[in-house]
Amino acid sequence: METATLLFLGIIIVQRLSELVIAKRNTARLLAKGAYEVGAAHYPVMVAMHSVWIACLLIFGYDETVALGWLAVFTVLQIFRVWILGSLGGRWTTRIIVLEEPLVVRGPFKYFSHPNYMLVVAEIIVAPMVLGLIWVAVVFTVLNAGMLWVRIGVESKALALS
Repeated sequence: METATLLFLGIIIVQRLSELVIAKRNTARLLAKGAYEVGAAHYPVMVAMHSVWIACLLIFGYDETVALGWLAVFTVLQIFRVWILGSLGGRWTTRIIVLEEPLVVRGPFKYFSHPNYMLVVAEIIVAPMVLGLIWVAVVFTVLNAGMLWVRIGVESKALALS
């Protein structure tokens, strides 16, 4: 077991768990302001998919060597993550929460419709590649494409009605 591998996996786990805490807090605040959730039915499937993805990284990647080139790409993605989270502030959540306020149009949202989804697509590919797990990147890219097809459809419909 390499220290770099364990550190990389630990960062992913801590990051995802802390994001769930932030998302839960932000969701509660948004709902208290009169926002409402759409797409709750698919949310457990999404969480399960991401949990299995992390489990695959742990189970199949714990003894792999970190590929430094892919790690550099992953690091750049984390800068993009901070930009996204900072731009959304208290409106960032892992759920689809509709608030009767104008959409955020600063930061990456000034340039892209769904930058957070773009980030997740890239991370689902790049994190396994850091550990040389090509099949994990391929399988979960396909699963995530299906999830995003559902999720973006639900979100777009909800925003069109609000």
